[in-house]
Amino acid sequence: MKFRIPQCLLAIVLATPLAACNRPPPAPTEQRPEPQATALRDAIKDPLDKARSVQQTTDEAAQHEREAIDAATQ
Repeated sequence: MKFRIPQCLLAIVLATPLAACNRPPPAPTEQRPEPQATALRDAIKDPLDKARSVQQTTDEAAQHEREAIDAATQ
């Protein structure tokens, strides 16, 4: 007498260990990752900061000039 295993039962038995393998949960993302391209960011940011500073100085000088003109014409 030979014992035959039904094919669907065999498939279930073989697939069960695969179903038990789950991916690990993703790492928590509460902390922002540290930027990697700091040199590039600084190379772009430094000239922009300098330009903003020069623009502020120019705007202040123009405001003082306008005030001087207004005071002289009154």
